[in-house]
Amino acid sequence: MHNVAKPTITVLIDTYNHERFIEEALVSVVEQDFSPADMEILVVDDGSIDRTPEIVRKFGPRVRLIRKKNGGQASAFNAGVPEAQGEIVAFLDGDDWWARNKLSRVAEVMSADPALGIVGHGIVIVHRDGREQLETLREPLRFQANRLEGARLFRVRGSLLGTSRMTIRASLLGRIGPVPEALAVEADEYLFTLASVLEPAQILPDALTFYRLHDANAFLLSGSDPAKMRAKQAALAALARDLEKQLRAHGTTEGTVRALVEIIQADADQIRLTIDGGWPWETVKTEWTIHRVRNAAAPLSYKAFKCVILAAASMTPPKIFYGAQRKLAQNELYRRVRERWLPVPKMPHLKSDLQAGS
Repeated sequence: MHNVAKPTITVLIDTYNHERFIEEALVSVVEQDFSPADMEILVVDDGSIDRTPEIVRKFGPRVRLIRKKNGGQASAFNAGVPEAQGEIVAFLDGDDWWARNKLSRVAEVMSADPALGIVGHGIVIVHRDGREQLETLREPLRFQANRLEGARLFRVRGSLLGTSRMTIRASLLGRIGPVPEALAVEADEYLFTLASVLEPAQILPDALTFYRLHDANAFLLSGSDPAKMRAKQAALAALARDLEKQLRAHGTTEGTVRALVEIIQADADQIRLTIDGGWPWETVKTEWTIHRVRNAAAPLSYKAFKCVILAAASMTPPKIFYGAQRKLAQNELYRRVRERWLPVPKMPHLKSDLQAGS
């Protein structure tokens, strides 16, 4: 019996009812400028009821299809990761696709720095109207989130480690273990947060993933569907709880745990207050936390404006406050005034460029 060489990379694609998109995702993988002999491709179909499995099978035998009952992103990862044979695992959502040099680029970086546990990179956000928005770091970043300074870097850059961007060493995935299956969405954040705490991370300035916005996005909701909002709120609350538990189990300091978890809990609280209401002081606390973390470098004019908003929130029931905020955001005149005089501050470490679609 002869030994079969293990692949360098496992591409793990999670998909659910992506018949409109899965072919483009798979084509972008099989056309990588990376040796097919060094790559295996696994697709975990999370109980699709459309033509997704049929389309995936067209790519056999290069692509292995794993079908399972619908259970969400965490259960898909838990089904796929134990099957991965590669030394590193590159994740891809079935509705996104990659630039042709994605795998060669991340493999080169991880090979050059064996200490790295996870690598991420920039993205091209593809809007529903075809416009493309480039989001990349201005400079490459190497850090570890196991101390307060690294956690602060992580919490405003972690989005560049999301599903279709993250490549993680298989050995590190083994240390992390199964993802809590309550995370029907946000399972990627559980993985990339713990990965960045346990081992060094690097974020490349390259835009190597095309991230598609569409009407069925599970995380970036296009409307105010109460059922989807409740599902997202439950996942965020579970993520905050489970991460806090695991971070403490790995000996992370209290200040670092708080820095990593508080913004997730604030996002969960914001959705809860929007759909269920609560106390005005909860709105103030939640909104201030989000502002403090995401807009620390905002100009004084914006901070003064935020204080006025928080003063109004302190006297307004949360459901009314967020309802009024949503209506204002839909008002064309208000949007123009905000864009002209008080635009939402841009994060200084990010380079963002919106262009017409090709």
